[in-house]
Amino acid sequence: MKWITITSPDFLPGEAIFIDRLFSQGLDLLHLRKQDATLEAYKQLLLQIPRQWHEYIVLHDHFILAQEFTLRGIHLNRRCSLIPDAIRGTISCSCHTIEEVVTHKDSKDYVFLSPIFDSVSKTGYKGAFSPTLLKEAATENIIDDKVIALGGITADNIPLVRDWHFGGAALLGDIWNRMSDPQADQYLRHIRTLLQ
Repeated sequence: MKWITITSPDFLPGEAIFIDRLFSQGLDLLHLRKQDATLEAYKQLLLQIPRQWHEYIVLHDHFILAQEFTLRGIHLNRRCSLIPDAIRGTISCSCHTIEEVVTHKDSKDYVFLSPIFDSVSKTGYKGAFSPTLLKEAATENIIDDKVIALGGITADNIPLVRDWHFGGAALLGDIWNRMSDPQADQYLRHIRTLLQ
């Protein structure tokens, strides 16, 4: 299963150093999402991240930087929903219903389905799918290797994500809440083990 981490919406002190640690612990992909950040702010963060990791970074905004930094690809969303002509690399998008997965999965390299569990980072943002619905979607091959679980993912619920046949898990709040934890590397190794 793929391990994807989505950046905090805010720029954090030491963020690039922590991103390097995430990749060193086995992170597969980093989704760079800073909703209202300028192109220059994106560029400055990318310049701080070791170049060896650039090919594993996906952009949610300022798609022009994907070519400049030779990044993995782009992620379509409500703000940036059109694929630029010159883009080479992966194309992904977010889905919030099973029907959206059916609509978008075949034309994308992978899709996020969210929220699977109650959010770690957004108060009051509840999981939207029953275990029964997710099992049915897996049985019907709607959930498969191209569908990534997002929303409230922690080490505790990754086994459920695996049982529902997701192709991976995207973590956000759980990871960034541990940024200053002295035991963070141990936890990150645990995440990698659970997703193997």
